[in-house]
Amino acid sequence: MGKVGAGGRSPARLGALLAGAGLLVLCAPGACGGAPRCPEPPSGPAPRWAPAPAPAAAAGAAPRRGPPPLPLPLPLLGRPLFAVAPGDRALPLARAPGSRAAAEVAPRSGRRRRREAARGKAGGGGRAGRSPRGAPRDGARPEPGTPERDPDRATRFRMEELRLTSTTFALTGDSAHNQAMVHWSGHNSSVILILTKLYDYNLGSITESSLWRSTDYGTTYEKLNDKVGLKTILSYLYVCPTNKRKIMLLTDPEIESSLLISSDEGATYQKYRLNFYIQSLLFHPKQEDWILAYSQDQKLYSSAEFGRRWQLIQEGVVPNRFYWSVMGSNKEPDLVHLEARTVDGHSQYLTCRMQNCTEANRNKPFPGYIDPDSLIVQDDYVFVQLTSGGRPHYYVSYRRNAFAQMKLPKYALPKDMHVISTDENQVFAAVQEWNQNDTYNLYISDTRGVYFTLALENVQSSRGPEGNIMIDLYEVAGIKGMFLANKKIDNQVKTFITYNKGRDWRLLQAPDTDLRGDPVHCLLPYCSLHLHLKVSENPYTSGIIASRDTAPSIIVASGNIGSELSDSDISMFVSSDAGNTWRQIFEEEHSVLYLDQGGVLVAMKHTSLPIRHLWLSFDEGRSWSKYSFTSIPLFVDGVLGEPGEETLIMTVFGHFSHRSEWQLVKVDYKSIFDRRCAEEDYRPWQLHSQGEACIMGAKRIYKKRKSERKCMQGKYAGAMESEPCVCTEADFDCDYGYERHSNGQCLPAFWFNPSSLSKDCSLGQSYLNSTGYRKVVSNNCTDGVREQYTAKPQKCPGKAPRGLRIVTADGKLTAEQGHNVTLMVQLEEGDVQRTLIQVDFGDGIAVSYVNLSSMEDGIKHVYHNVGIFRVTVQVDNSLGSDSAVLYLHVTCPLEHVHLSLPFVTTKNKEVNATAVLWPSQVGTLTYVWWYGNNTEPLITLEGSISFKFTSEGMNTITVQVSAGNAILQDTKTIAVYEEFRSLRLSFSPNLDDYNPDIPEWRRDISRVIKKSLVEATGVPGQHILVAVLPGLPTAAELFVLPYQDPTGENKRSAEDLEQISELLIHKLNQNSVHFELKPGVQILVHAAHLTAAPLVDLTPTHSGSAMLMLLSVVFVGLAVFVIYKFKRRSSPPRLGLIGKPIP
Repeated sequence: MGKVGAGGRSPARLGALLAGAGLLVLCAPGACGGAPRCPEPPSGPAPRWAPAPAPAAAAGAAPRRGPPPLPLPLPLLGRPLFAVAPGDRALPLARAPGSRAAAEVAPRSGRRRRREAARGKAGGGGRAGRSPRGAPRDGARPEPGTPERDPDRATRFRMEELRLTSTTFALTGDSAHNQAMVHWSGHNSSVILILTKLYDYNLGSITESSLWRSTDYGTTYEKLNDKVGLKTILSYLYVCPTNKRKIMLLTDPEIESSLLISSDEGATYQKYRLNFYIQSLLFHPKQEDWILAYSQDQKLYSSAEFGRRWQLIQEGVVPNRFYWSVMGSNKEPDLVHLEARTVDGHSQYLTCRMQNCTEANRNKPFPGYIDPDSLIVQDDYVFVQLTSGGRPHYYVSYRRNAFAQMKLPKYALPKDMHVISTDENQVFAAVQEWNQNDTYNLYISDTRGVYFTLALENVQSSRGPEGNIMIDLYEVAGIKGMFLANKKIDNQVKTFITYNKGRDWRLLQAPDTDLRGDPVHCLLPYCSLHLHLKVSENPYTSGIIASRDTAPSIIVASGNIGSELSDSDISMFVSSDAGNTWRQIFEEEHSVLYLDQGGVLVAMKHTSLPIRHLWLSFDEGRSWSKYSFTSIPLFVDGVLGEPGEETLIMTVFGHFSHRSEWQLVKVDYKSIFDRRCAEEDYRPWQLHSQGEACIMGAKRIYKKRKSERKCMQGKYAGAMESEPCVCTEADFDCDYGYERHSNGQCLPAFWFNPSSLSKDCSLGQSYLNSTGYRKVVSNNCTDGVREQYTAKPQKCPGKAPRGLRIVTADGKLTAEQGHNVTLMVQLEEGDVQRTLIQVDFGDGIAVSYVNLSSMEDGIKHVYHNVGIFRVTVQVDNSLGSDSAVLYLHVTCPLEHVHLSLPFVTTKNKEVNATAVLWPSQVGTLTYVWWYGNNTEPLITLEGSISFKFTSEGMNTITVQVSAGNAILQDTKTIAVYEEFRSLRLSFSPNLDDYNPDIPEWRRDISRVIKKSLVEATGVPGQHILVAVLPGLPTAAELFVLPYQDPTGENKRSAEDLEQISELLIHKLNQNSVHFELKPGVQILVHAAHLTAAPLVDLTPTHSGSAMLMLLSVVFVGLAVFVIYKFKRRSSPPRLGLIGKPIP
């Protein structure tokens, strides 16, 4: 289960927030591999069920260890990213790492360069230096004789160059540094901190760093290396989200593990050593001194003194799965939520107090294990995932109450789920269903986050730079319930907009005219405006969209006009009426910064070339003026705006050449205003959707500055007026289990039974009987059809129990002996409060309950024996009864299997094979047998089989034993011959003193005995096989084999075997066969007696004595060796045949 967004916001909305950060990260190509991930918002941890569309980890995440990505081969000069609001986020930007020609640009800007080159080739076409139908490029002059366009239809560009007030400061001595982190405190603070670093690609670490501080809004900077230690190498800068004066610096752990702490906005520092290596930090959303630290060895620490002292909370914590308590949902502000791994690798959801997290004080809010990396705690909701039966199941806890399974339409059958938003007491989720591959369906929940209904199908998705899922959904800032989404229709991606949280969607109307005022012929639904909604950490990735809470009507985005969304011919568009109409403002990609509550828009072109100009608009993008912000063209690496509501100071980061120091250009926009706005400078503006003024059940009128007034707005006041609307059908969505049909009505889905009552409904109580509709959450309408469409309380009728089921909590039909198994009783309908439930576990134990509510957490039981148990449940009330049965297989772990076989057998004689198990009683087993040349296995429930071999030769027998999730096997080899001789051997008693009775020892001793027999008799080794038998006293079996060469010729006759047998008996009787076991220990080999049947090795080992048969024949490269069974026939009275012993 995955999570998209941050702070309950959509992916693209997250991008808007990232653009509003007070902390900026710049880095050379590839240098961000060792750079930090984006810290989280001050309000709490970012959701992590799916990777966010911009890099996100725990708040203030430190650099992850490991090799960085490979550096790009060309300078990365790419587009600037803006940051204008307070916060502690980090954005990856870039600066060129080395000296290259200006024409060498990174791959991302290649498309723009090709397009520019094509235009340049036009030569005398009269368009040089001007974008087609657009604004002149930097440094280009307007063409003489260019016809004037209608100013009311075209975007106007004023080409007179104006000058902004700016100062430039160089970070002298840092020209080699390829990473920078910038923090601007804001909120009437003039302090800016900059940490620059040199990241060494070969070493994979930071080798140099410098810390700079400004106290005059960036006009001048002081280098603080002497205050933090001249030899100290800093790796990361942290800022307390609730007190910007508190700064924390982390040293490079390759050198030392220390923290430097400042409480005066970085003026002075105290150094504290650590006994662990920090990977990420999470600040408390309210308490400025409380911090959680995650170490590189997966331990979680807490500090109540802003990092001065640390205490271990828990080991084995899953990365990024730890959270502070959410105020309002948790009573204890110091409560920590975390996902931890057990010793056996399972994941558990735990909670505990930050300073008292002992085993006795930990709670487990979710019973049992959860899927790894699935815990999310956000706002009033906690989410976990549990997979059973091959399907993921999702659970939610609302306001820390008991977990409930999240209910999607019955046949959604999700493969993947990402929670996008939990704003306004509602869950917005993206679900990839069983038949989807690159798209997701959007679902929206009720207040508790349990029941979900479809909001939009087939929303486009993609994978981010780190393999994370990115959903093309954008929540527009400042307007509740307004979203943009890219939907895939017949392999075309189109942009849709909604004003009521997904209840209704429509395409975007394209602009009426282009930049020059020429008509745009684009007819819905065949042609419309399409926008890029992705927000990426990659500066090369196209697609920017921006909106602000303080400018609710203004949306700026890149996109194209046509039948579908395209990655080519991207232009910039603006809407000043909340997405109803759009204007084209540039024909090339620009980054846009909101100043003065959106009263001023600043646009800076995406280019690989140095620039010194930007564009300003004072009338919501209708006209633009050209301003220079520096006298020398600058390669722009990034832009950081002053945090706060008024935002009139901006710092541009860049460099004049590829080898120069960082250049910091402070731009002050206050000089362009001559006064503050007065009441007469504003006009009312009413939010609407295609003329419909009721949005989310209310009419809202905002105050806008008149476009012709060039005054400074100051603080944002929000909506000027808000009036509730009368409820209509448009304010209601379909309830769970209902679907909207073409006539607009919500009717039951084929799988849903509206008459089904809640299992909690009891006779004499009431329940809410759905009308098929539910009001959109946060909709403020009143009266009208509200009463008609709202669910009605209804008395619970008495009903007999029906649909009774009993299952295990994990959905399995197996349980382990001696361990708790949790059984769940489920009832579709019936009076559960006045119901008697009887459960018989099938092992002689039974229990009774008076209602189902007392069994909500399941019934736990321990089975002390293995076997198949018939678990029955009987439910009775005054109107009837129902029963259910579960056949539960109780097993214990199977440790090993040993296949017991004769060493040798005769042709056409029945052979018994037995699988010997350890332990012997493990429960229900399945045996799979392969033998001889059979290609199909024999499957049995018994551990023994019988079979015959009809031809001579070696045969392999394999048995596999399946016990629960474990499958073990053993393999043996058996030889088949028509005749051979066999004799039991015994040894001098001292051999027993050295016999450990293990298979390896028996194999080695068999080889030594055979060697002694060959040396004493001169009989070729191919005729002799010795197998030492298990047990004491030590004994062995000697086989005389009718060996033949590989051609099949020269096979020994019975007479030959008789001669060999007599020779062996003679030497054994003369005590001629002996061997030295160890220095000074001589072992004599004697003839004991003939065997009456083939011998069987019963040793319970994994491989048994199959290897006893693999003797010297192997060394001569023959395929046939070891033990042979023999055919019944008469033989001379010496070494005898089976069934005919020597008299």
